[in-house]
Amino acid sequence: MIDIHFIVNPIAGSGKNSFSELFLQDYFEADRYNITIKSSGYKGHAIDLTNESILQKADVIVACGGDGTINEVASTMVGSTIPLGIIPIGSGNGLAANLSIPKPIKKALYIIKNHHITTIDVGCVNQRYFFSNAGFGFTANVIGNYEAFQKRTLMCYIKASLKSFQQFSKKDSILIAIDGKTEVLNPFLIFVSNSNVMGYHMSLTPKASLQDGLLDVVIVPKINKLKMLIFGGLMLFKKPELLKEVKCYQTKSLTLVRQQGEVFESQMDGELSNIKDVTLSISIKKNALNVLV
Repeated sequence: MIDIHFIVNPIAGSGKNSFSELFLQDYFEADRYNITIKSSGYKGHAIDLTNESILQKADVIVACGGDGTINEVASTMVGSTIPLGIIPIGSGNGLAANLSIPKPIKKALYIIKNHHITTIDVGCVNQRYFFSNAGFGFTANVIGNYEAFQKRTLMCYIKASLKSFQQFSKKDSILIAIDGKTEVLNPFLIFVSNSNVMGYHMSLTPKASLQDGLLDVVIVPKINKLKMLIFGGLMLFKKPELLKEVKCYQTKSLTLVRQQGEVFESQMDGELSNIKDVTLSISIKKNALNVLV
């Protein structure tokens, strides 16, 4: 028997997705599969549920939700031999898009049943993992405004971006050490990516790969609002590097040191996070996670 544990965020996306045992038995025969369904009730709960499933020796653990839920489940599974399945029922679904995991639940379930495993790299900020991207500055500000909306839709993301454009003011300097070079900037944004999709099929790093052992980094210094608009337009066409101020790197590691302020305002896989550490060591762990694709 194959034990499959589904970790479900019941409010992801529309909040109307059904993951009852009766529903899943249409895809996983009762004589071959044991199905366990666990629902997360609060932020961080999926971590506890995944740890429990690992102790219960699940053969497959499936994250059902958006990038935040997937981050919680996958972070717990880094270094484990248990493969991660993904049912992308969130709003952005950046990691699933990069892995070509389809949004229709039926198709995603067949990927899990086919059990084809690949390994992907994992980004690390100090002791915290990210799988799609981590952002500082403007991108974190956008996520902060986005989380204030009750719904997670593309229109809400656009509204959050416009609000951030109107209010954004970056006053804190950051020392950036990358590829043997060190400089202090008052950045508009720093974006560190492991994948080529942010969510909603937008991208700042269209050439990034989950399997190349490298992080793709985009650094934009402080720019005026006209250039912010130009940068936003270039991002829609996946050509942010055409703005001359933009610096792009591929690297295995970089370091950020906060010069002022009390926290690093950041986002990791689309979830806001205020990090109190003064120094952030950002690196890549190659082939650290098994995923069903």
